[in-house]
Amino acid sequence: MNDETNNDARLREHPDPHEGGLPVPKIVLGIVSVVVLWAVGYIIATAPNDPPELGDGRTLATLQGKAAGAAGAGGADGAQIYAANCVACHQATGAGLPGVFPPLAGSEWVLAADKVPANILLHGITGKLTVKDTAYNGQMPAFKDKLSDAEIAAVLSYVRSSFGNGAGKIAADLVKAERDAGKDRKDPWNGDEDLNKLKQ
Repeated sequence: MNDETNNDARLREHPDPHEGGLPVPKIVLGIVSVVVLWAVGYIIATAPNDPPELGDGRTLATLQGKAAGAAGAGGADGAQIYAANCVACHQATGAGLPGVFPPLAGSEWVLAADKVPANILLHGITGKLTVKDTAYNGQMPAFKDKLSDAEIAAVLSYVRSSFGNGAGKIAADLVKAERDAGKDRKDPWNGDEDLNKLKQ
């Protein structure tokens, strides 16, 4: 090969790419600038305290939640307490599990005089318990060391007004009185035998 052939090959090569003075195309810079200016203008033009109906519909009161005491006695939420402590056995519908856990819906023990369900929650039950003509032989834990008077009153009030039940609310004062009356009791109620006496 001679020098002339080498020179011709070099002339046919494209020059190496380089950024030059403007690495981003002008059209891209223009689009980005327009979008940024539009966003800034939108933020400035939009009032920071728009009415809630223009957003997701939540009001300030909804976002702040319930005031203390609004959920029930002492601020306890009966539905929440039920979900945390009772739903595993008695189910979300209050129907229980046939042959295993008794129903709360239409239960004569739930609808009995206020002191009966209060004592059931405070001390628990063991042995045979008849609910709606069906015998259950299990054990219900005591909640006297787990729930406060207000919490027991709230969950009982919830159960007595849910699942088709129509009994009245139970006051925390009544639960406190029953707790004080049974403060020496160490054992759970012995099913029908004890609870029938309590109903009288």
